[in-house]
Amino acid sequence: MHHLSYGRILLDAETPKARFETNARETCLICLSGGCTVQIDAEESYNIGQYDAIYIPRTRLVEVATSGEVDLVECSADVAHQYPVQLVRYAEVAATPALKFTTGVAGATRELNILIGNNVKAGRIMAGFTRSAPGNWTSWPPHEKGELLEELYVYFDMKAPAFGVQFVYTKPDEPEFIGIVRDGDAVLMPRGYHPNVSIPGHSINFVWLLAAHREVKDRVFGVANVQPEFKHTASGLEAARR
Repeated sequence: MHHLSYGRILLDAETPKARFETNARETCLICLSGGCTVQIDAEESYNIGQYDAIYIPRTRLVEVATSGEVDLVECSADVAHQYPVQLVRYAEVAATPALKFTTGVAGATRELNILIGNNVKAGRIMAGFTRSAPGNWTSWPPHEKGELLEELYVYFDMKAPAFGVQFVYTKPDEPEFIGIVRDGDAVLMPRGYHPNVSIPGHSINFVWLLAAHREVKDRVFGVANVQPEFKHTASGLEAARR
């Protein structure tokens, strides 16, 4: 990956705080469970809960603290410019049809939640999460965004025995990756088509993280190249361009 980085911050009673500097990277934190306080430069303080997100600019000192437990996904990318701190409440995302919507066809139905998209001013990163209908495909029809964006999937809320199968390929007969994915796994997608499927009776759920190759210019969501064999099927991302 040229720009995109992923990390995880897990805090509890034994380790209630974490501190880091963003340096030359813009960063977003997504709360998967629990809650915490995010303090920036010891000046700004924000409380976030499940599925809330916060965008943090470059060159900031960040301290995360919890009185209970919290599970945060951390996404970052190098940027040349400053953008403002922005808090994203999931309740507002859920009430916005262009940020939360159900898409797909029979056998490939999923719910998309865009946390860091057109609603946030940033240089490279975008992020959100997808939940499939049980036993369904997502990222279908197979599509890719490699000319504009790097991507990474982090699978969550898939308690055993749930699992899925992830594909990543530029040429269908020469896949770069085919593998079983379970809760906590991550798969890098610097390029290529990347459909996945869940087992019957269970969903495949993943946080998706994106970083634009060219700052601002390539930071567009909902633009994808569908695999030629499936051109007759819409990508399912059209609602995000409302």
